[in-house]
Amino acid sequence: MPYSQLIEKMLAGDKRACARLITAVENDPDAAEKIMRQIHPYTGKAHIVGITGPPGAGKSTLTDKIVKKLIKEGKKVGVIAVDPTSPYSGGSILGDRIRMQDLALSPEVFIRSMGTRGHLGGLSKHTRNALKVLDAAGYDYIIIETVGVGQSEVDIVKVADTVVMVMVPGLGDDIQSIKAGIMEIGDIFAINKSDLFGADRTALEVNMMLDLNPDTDRRPPVVKVVAVKNEGIDDLIKEIKDHLSYLKESGKLEERRKNNIKEDLVELIEEELRKIVLTRTEDKNRLDDEVIEIYNKNKNAYEVRDDLMRRLSW
Repeated sequence: MPYSQLIEKMLAGDKRACARLITAVENDPDAAEKIMRQIHPYTGKAHIVGITGPPGAGKSTLTDKIVKKLIKEGKKVGVIAVDPTSPYSGGSILGDRIRMQDLALSPEVFIRSMGTRGHLGGLSKHTRNALKVLDAAGYDYIIIETVGVGQSEVDIVKVADTVVMVMVPGLGDDIQSIKAGIMEIGDIFAINKSDLFGADRTALEVNMMLDLNPDTDRRPPVVKVVAVKNEGIDDLIKEIKDHLSYLKESGKLEERRKNNIKEDLVELIEEELRKIVLTRTEDKNRLDDEVIEIYNKNKNAYEVRDDLMRRLSW
């Protein structure tokens, strides 16, 4: 079936068409470009919420409870669970969809697990394209759940309007090791499993870290939740909605989204330039010859770069 027909079906609310389009943008770069060109006018309406935090923080359970509350309000919700990719099968290994299987049956919910595909543990271009498909499909909220380690914490800021950082009691020194990054990343801090010993201390530590950064015009709230008991979920959803209102009123939503578009654009240009350089230097093994010259210290990388740029006729 042509992609234009699939897009028409997706815009009419067909979940299977949506799934097929996401599969296409994941696996076929040429198809991805065609689809992205066609759906662009329909994007930009969804509230994109990133949920990140250390492994074992209960992010999947928390996501499950948030989605259930939102669909009770009559909202359509898309979920992208970004799993580390198995180095053997190439498939996602956490299997978040298994944990949220009952949700997948709801006509108002779309759930997809996606592997990082070796993208430094962060969000690959495939994930960002899948987000755009769900956005065009008319989902009110799109939740990206990712393991908050390494590059994914940084990457999630580039796509999400609101980032929920999930913490749990008992992290100990881990809080100190990640505090440098979470100050800028988290818009809302959720202390999950807050019925456990040490929850008050964890909340206090997070609040103290936030107090060290008084220059922001909005202090991120700290919300205590117990996801398995459905406690504190309403408060968390209220904070998520309040954050979007703040972004709209302050003009920061437009600013964030423009920055994200700029990031995407620069990446597309870099990708195309890389293709041009590799294509135009592969005929005569030019690049390999230059590598040998650099290795033998006859040249340095910078002069080779300058020479290649001069020779490439645009």
